[in-house]
Amino acid sequence: MTLRLSVASAAWQKHVRDTVATLGDVLPVVKGNGYGFGRLALMSRAAEISGDVAVGSVHELADVPSTMRPFVLTPVGAGVVDARSAETVDAHGAPITRSIRPDAVLAVASRHDLDVLKQIDAKNAVVIKVESSMHRYGVAPAEAASLRAQAQAAGHEVVAWSLHLPLAGDSHEQEVIRIAAQLSPELPLHVSHLIGDARRVRASVKQRLVVRTGTQLWLGDKSMLSLHADVITVRSVSAGSVAGYQNISVTRDGSLVMVGCGSSHGVSALDDGRSPFHFARRRLELLEAPHMHTSMLVLGDEPCPREGEWVDVQQPLTRVLVDTVAWR
Repeated sequence: MTLRLSVASAAWQKHVRDTVATLGDVLPVVKGNGYGFGRLALMSRAAEISGDVAVGSVHELADVPSTMRPFVLTPVGAGVVDARSAETVDAHGAPITRSIRPDAVLAVASRHDLDVLKQIDAKNAVVIKVESSMHRYGVAPAEAASLRAQAQAAGHEVVAWSLHLPLAGDSHEQEVIRIAAQLSPELPLHVSHLIGDARRVRASVKQRLVVRTGTQLWLGDKSMLSLHADVITVRSVSAGSVAGYQNISVTRDGSLVMVGCGSSHGVSALDDGRSPFHFARRRLELLEAPHMHTSMLVLGDEPCPREGEWVDVQQPLTRVLVDTVAWR
C-alpha cells in the first residue's frame, strides 16, 4: 500500500537552482504537506538556499532545524497555547507543553495579533503584514508605520514588511511598487507570488526585496514529477453484484481493482467527479469515493493493471501525503 512521488532528480535540482538564480534574494517556503515531498524532506534542500525558511504556522516550527531561522507566514491566532499558560496531553494522556521557539519570526497583521502575543508572553521578532489586493491578512499600507511602532513598543523587534499577492491576474509588479512606496525603506520587503520580473521590481523599490517562494521553487515544471499508487488486489466481478462500502451496484462484467491510496493520503475524485487514476493512458473508473488507504476501481474490457503494478494518480501535489519519494 503505497502512494509514491517520483522525481527526476537532475532536472529537479537544475530547476531549483535556476529559480533561485532568476528570483535573486529568496526566502524558501516549506509548509503544509511540504509540496508533496514532506516538510522534513525539503528542509535540508531549503538550507542549501538560505539560513532562513518560511513555514505556514507555529505548529510547523518543530520541523525546522535549530540551524535555520523560521519565519511564520500566518498570524499566531488565539488557539495557540504557550508553556506558561496551558498544558495539553499526548495520545497516551501524558502532559506536554507547547511553546513558540524564541528565534521564530512571527507575523503581525493587526493590533489583535499583538494582543495574542502578549497573552502568551511571546517576545519574538515579527514581520508586519501589509494588505494586498488579495485582502486576506494585513494592515492598510498607510497604517503600517503605526502598527510597526506598536509592535516595537510592545517589545518586538520588527525585521521586515510582508506582502502576500493573489495568484490570479497579472504579475502585480505595479502593486508591489505602489505599496512599497508607502513603506519605510530601511526594512526588507518580503513578497509572495511575485510572478513578474523580480529584477524590475528591485530596481523600482527602495527596500531590499526578498521573494518568498514555495510552489514555484519546489514544483515548477510538472514533467519532473509523477505520482503513482500500487495495485494491491484485482478480482473478477459480475454485472448485478454489489461492492464497496456503499454496496454500489456493478453494471458490467469486469474487474475490481484495489489501489493502495485513498482519503488518508489526501486523494479524492477530481472537482468534476472524475477518477484521478490512469493506466495505459486511459482513465480508470472509481467504484466509489477513495476511502482511507484504498481506492476501489471497476473496469470492463479496458486494459487492467495486475497486482503489483502501478497506476498514475492525478492530484495536486500541494494536497497529497505520499508514503515514499523516489529520486530517479
